[in-house]
Amino acid sequence: MTYCGGILVREGLVMFADTRTNAGVDNVSTFRKLHVFSDPNKRIMAIASSGNLSITQSVLSILTEGYTNPDTGEHETLMNAPTMFQAAQRVGHVIRNVHATEGKALEAADVTFDVSFLFGGQIMGERMRLFMIYPAGNFIECTTDTPYLQIGEHKYGKPVLDRAIIYDMDLYDALKVGLVSIDSTMRSNLSVGMPIDLLVVRRDICEAELVYRIEPGEPYFTDLRERWSAALRAAHIGIPRPPYGRV
Repeated sequence: MTYCGGILVREGLVMFADTRTNAGVDNVSTFRKLHVFSDPNKRIMAIASSGNLSITQSVLSILTEGYTNPDTGEHETLMNAPTMFQAAQRVGHVIRNVHATEGKALEAADVTFDVSFLFGGQIMGERMRLFMIYPAGNFIECTTDTPYLQIGEHKYGKPVLDRAIIYDMDLYDALKVGLVSIDSTMRSNLSVGMPIDLLVVRRDICEAELVYRIEPGEPYFTDLRERWSAALRAAHIGIPRPPYGRV
């Protein structure tokens, strides 16, 4: 299991991902799930992955090395996609091709074709965008009404985002809320764990402003999770008791 999120606000894009993978309680490993593709001042794209590790690695490798489009004969990668929408289509195309190639063998081995991706970024001259791409290769796009998307074990962190994220908030406030969201997930699900990879990209810069890995014991994150727990306890104490029951 994993938890990855993307938040797209007016000032830019925040993406985060945990690094824990497991194939049973005695086989827990750390793998990077947030990958950045960049041509400084021209384009920046990031992919966060969830699901079967071998499948997600296959998809990412093909997107990095590229493939030949049978209709045009052109070699297509994320880095030569003309628009973010067409780049998202390429991710979907590769997912479908991997499924067509590996699907029967996986099914015979009783392995579910379970992958999903968050894909976000900007190509200079067009708007910043964030997509969630499903196992079938289809996708949805983030909107200003709900300016975030999640994949993986999202249910524990979603209430935090629902209550706190708005499109016009400060970029680093969005990052802070994202960290509270992933902390809430880790507290409730041991299959999501550190280190945590972060990306912050400011709109119309096309270059990462922050690429950072939070390791266990990192001072700011430790302080954040302690303050959040204390704030929840204080809020609980400050709310009057329900006026129900015996009079």
